[in-house]
Amino acid sequence: MSFRSHWCFIFVGIIFVPYFSDMQDDFKHHIAEFFPHLSNQKFLLASSGGIDSMVLTHLCANSRMDFSIAHCNFHLRGEASDGDEAFVRDFAKTLGREIYVTHFDTEFYAETHKVSIQIAARELRYQWFSEIMEKENIKTLVTAHHADDNLETFIINLSRGTGLEGLCGIPADTATISRPLLKFSRAQIVAYAKQHQIAWRDDASNEDTKYLRNNIRHNIVPSLKNLHPSFLDNFLKTQEHLQQSLEILQAHIQGLRQRVFKCESNHIKIAIADLLPLTPRKTYLFHFFKDYGFTQWEDIDELLSAMSGKEVHSPTHRLLKDRAYLLLKLKEQEDSQVFNIQEGQKEIKLPVSLRLEDVREIRAISANTVYLDKEKLNYPLVLRKWEKGDYFYPFGMKGKKKIAKYFKDQKIDMFAKENQWLLCSGADIVWVIGKRADDRFKVTGSTNRILKIDFIE
Repeated sequence: MSFRSHWCFIFVGIIFVPYFSDMQDDFKHHIAEFFPHLSNQKFLLASSGGIDSMVLTHLCANSRMDFSIAHCNFHLRGEASDGDEAFVRDFAKTLGREIYVTHFDTEFYAETHKVSIQIAARELRYQWFSEIMEKENIKTLVTAHHADDNLETFIINLSRGTGLEGLCGIPADTATISRPLLKFSRAQIVAYAKQHQIAWRDDASNEDTKYLRNNIRHNIVPSLKNLHPSFLDNFLKTQEHLQQSLEILQAHIQGLRQRVFKCESNHIKIAIADLLPLTPRKTYLFHFFKDYGFTQWEDIDELLSAMSGKEVHSPTHRLLKDRAYLLLKLKEQEDSQVFNIQEGQKEIKLPVSLRLEDVREIRAISANTVYLDKEKLNYPLVLRKWEKGDYFYPFGMKGKKKIAKYFKDQKIDMFAKENQWLLCSGADIVWVIGKRADDRFKVTGSTNRILKIDFIE
């Protein structure tokens, strides 16, 4: 090393070592300001044995936080994977921390689920983390993602096409996951590890640039950092501005959604007239329905002018056009069961709650109460959903009427129809529960035995 280089090295050390040595204090202040829950409750810390998670573990232990360690052995690197596991186990033992370890056949999972190894490892570990947290009543998982990870994620999302949320990158704090290192750079983490003589395990696969993230890490990010000495800091500031813009957008969408989305008993009702004037409409539809798993925005836009009865499905929800409305409902397992009510039975709680009572006279009458001539009933009574072709003789009217026509006249929406239960005597409908009784089973002057049934919503 030349004399000039030697003094440059000393100068850089004088400037930067104090900065890095303050990382512990900076970390404590950062936790107090943005992650106070980590100081007040036990959390689960994910550790691979790499430098990021080892530094995070060291920082949390020195900050006297209450946490357990979780390590996954994915069996992707032979003896090296087992070495990582032994290393993390030893470190947890040194700290006196509880550790959870699991083993995965990651390649088998990736093959059977038709996903990449990276996706397979992610799905496996986060599912396992959730199981531990549920079992041990732990509310928060802590991971060691840092600022460089965030920049890489930003570039990945940008390359694939994304909106504001994708450009905001990795969230620092969600309902179940906290990432307290997200403001710190990889350079700071490496310097801290060396200063405190923290050992770690290197994963050779992190050098393989055939993986997109590694390619970005080793080939693209260094070039970007060369553009400006403060590139990473400026990137973090830009992301902060994007996040603030996203918060404004989300507040606007939330306020509009509260006005437009009307909650019914088992679904959400949205007036199409409230959606048509919105501009740009597809962008509004995206923000309204993305949280329900929808991705086909063209189909949703076309649904606004489609015939009644047309539906668009996401993995979790149904969106249905019903006259002047869109109806949004969580998908449920189809309930085609038939339930019997035996004579003398006083109560049924599923699928609907009914209370049955023999009475001598008719008292208060309401939509949720029906009085029947018990001697006209054939037991067991049957509870079932309505079916196409069903008809009944509406109480107080002459002649029969199809249930579908009755629903239409009453302006009952399609989801409510699907959820409508009928009380039947044999093949005859006795009561459209909670709505209207059948005239054939009404109490008359010649009735000797009266059955009162109350529908409890």
